[in-house]
Amino acid sequence: MLASLAPRQPAIPPSGALDDVPPSFLTASGPRVVIGGEIDADGLAKSIVPGPASLFGPRGACLAGPEGPLFVCDTGHHRLLIWSRTPQADDAPADVLIGQPDFSREGRNAKGEVGATTLNVPTGVAAVDGVLAVADAWNHRVLIWHGYPEASNRPADVVLGQADFSGGQANRGGTAAGPDTLNWCYGVAIVEGRLVVADTGNRRVMVWHGIPRRNGQGADLVLGQQDFITRDDNGGEDTGAAGMRWPHGIAMVDGVILISDAGNNRVMAWRGWPNANGAPCDFVLGQASVAANDHNRAAYHPTAGAMNMPYGLSVLGSRLIVADTANSRLVGYDIGALANGAVATTLVAQKSFADKGDNRWKAAARDSLCWPYAADACEGTLVIADTGNNRVLLWNAAP
Repeated sequence: MLASLAPRQPAIPPSGALDDVPPSFLTASGPRVVIGGEIDADGLAKSIVPGPASLFGPRGACLAGPEGPLFVCDTGHHRLLIWSRTPQADDAPADVLIGQPDFSREGRNAKGEVGATTLNVPTGVAAVDGVLAVADAWNHRVLIWHGYPEASNRPADVVLGQADFSGGQANRGGTAAGPDTLNWCYGVAIVEGRLVVADTGNRRVMVWHGIPRRNGQGADLVLGQQDFITRDDNGGEDTGAAGMRWPHGIAMVDGVILISDAGNNRVMAWRGWPNANGAPCDFVLGQASVAANDHNRAAYHPTAGAMNMPYGLSVLGSRLIVADTANSRLVGYDIGALANGAVATTLVAQKSFADKGDNRWKAAARDSLCWPYAADACEGTLVIADTGNNRVLLWNAAP
């Protein structure tokens, strides 16, 4: 098991409500379903021992449709759990598992060799129109299934980042990156028929213009670097509009491509699909300018315009949702107001935009968060990987 998936900050009390209480974009009653094994009165998992409903540091989750399936990257147990239909109650057991011999087992690559059914720190998942993609981060690859698995340990159909299913080294064991290599790929999305991968360790985002069907197929476009070989922080330059430091989440709304650049504490945005490698973004959220990179804009307390290691991105109705991970909150931006340095207007899991802290510096509550790594919207439901609380939440959008 991984020793820790959610780094902790000192338990410094919050400053209190330094501004008016903002509205929430999710229902005030809290999530309708909590998945994470046996749940106590506070909605926290009592155990992380592997089972059909227990989770250890889940970093990715998504619903393929309102009725399901639900896919969860159970990151610390090195497996993918699948609920054939959307769970309707807490502690609902998964139906299908990928990555371990049975629901009681854990371990990197099932404590064996890398293969078409094994996983090593899976972190990102996307499911669209029957295509399932999983970012198998520490095997430095993305696995693709053409057709959602309906039986446990169905082998993946395609692997990217490696020449075949037996490979598991960063950049295929080389010192340089390439169009067909990956290094700590933490995020994956399927957007307008394109496969988009946050190749985090190479400080870049890779785009395939279609869903690959061939093992080891190279990407068509790279963002964050000027070519497919370079892998420097921020493209080898000062923080700016083109380079990245720790890309993770991917989303699109109204033709705007958005990528969370956690290492620079911001979200980068392109107005339309870039058509050249290393194309600079058009604006950023979380910072006042593309040259800035401090967490919470160099302050201890956050604001409506600041971020601290944002990882997940999604679109819920008329709002862009950002998992502001190290502030243990979700913030919502009005889609029509997205522009450089725009401020959030809605908030989940903290009392005010000036507050932060794991579970609001208290014991976990049903409506609190601790280092949420991912959020994925499906119609009126937001699926949240509440990583530090070892659980996944299904939460209805506010009316």
